Amino acid sequence: MKLYEKISRGEVYVIAEMSANHAGKIENAYRIIEEAAAAGADCVKIQTYTADTLTINCADNPYVIKGGLWDGYNYYQLYQDAFTPWEWQADLKRKCEEAGVDFLSTPFDPTSVDFLENLGVEFYKIASFELIDIPLIEYVASKGKPMIMSVGMGSEEEIQEALEACHRQKNDQVVLLKCCSQYPAKYEDMNLRAIPVLKEQFHTPVGLSDHSFGSLGPVVAVSLGAQVIEKHVCLSRETESPDAGFSMEMSEFAQMVQDVHNAVQIMGRPTLELTQHEKNGLSGRRSLVAVQPIAAGEVFTPENVRSIRPAIGIKPKYYSQLLGRKAKKAYRFGEPIDMDALR
Repeated sequence: MKLYEKISRGEVYVIAEMSANHAGKIENAYRIIEEAAAAGADCVKIQTYTADTLTINCADNPYVIKGGLWDGYNYYQLYQDAFTPWEWQADLKRKCEEAGVDFLSTPFDPTSVDFLENLGVEFYKIASFELIDIPLIEYVASKGKPMIMSVGMGSEEEIQEALEACHRQKNDQVVLLKCCSQYPAKYEDMNLRAIPVLKEQFHTPVGLSDHSFGSLGPVVAVSLGAQVIEKHVCLSRETESPDAGFSMEMSEFAQMVQDVHNAVQIMGRPTLELTQHEKNGLSGRRSLVAVQPIAAGEVFTPENVRSIRPAIGIKPKYYSQLLGRKAKKAYRFGEPIDMDALR
């Protein structure tokens, strides 16, 4: 598993969330794994549930989704359409291993945790909507494996309760992901300044589970300290899938991965120390130079001394001290003024 290995090196760990974008075809799931790996993902994530482990088949008003991508679905219908068949998941894990990416899943009840344990998963994801399911979190934490928890919709108290559930099981291997639980998420609702707050307040690594369009959210998140980025991916947004409408196509995902890694490089280190390239450029700075022949004993004036490039003489900050002094030696046109002129 690359998660803590990359975090410890100050790198960003990128999760490609397949979710329902296989559209019910295992060959699509295989392609997503292959293409996500080629695009630079560290991990491909699925979800382990059935409609019956998440909800009940009820068409009463509270069970019908209103607005957004899933308007008109009842919850049971949505999860029937979106789930990843459990009989695929061992093969998907093997496919991830062959492609060189980590395999991760989100369980939604104890039976899915037991199933994933039998598959030999190395770590778990807790979804934002399950942040308040303390019994589930405790059960996952009891397995003693790293956990990534999205905290969308979570209050400070709820996040603390979820972490305490992990700690009661002696599990401190937790990464928190800032998340805006909108599909797609609007920029004005994402509030990414919460990322350093999460890190400071809860003393965990932090990241972003991003449902917005494009790479901007992940790039800003990384600049604020995010070390894990999760993004939904699809083969095409034309795919008949409940999640395709807010997912990245693979070419976009590859660009996002590059943008995120470039953002890490751009941020660099918190220091004013010069880079080697900057040191190499020092010779192009200005300095004080004789721009006319100057005889010994002649006064330095604005006419015979100027601040020009390159940096062959003393710094321009000495210009006012130099003017009005008499030259102690003769200077040729273009000859640098040295510190002896000020002594």
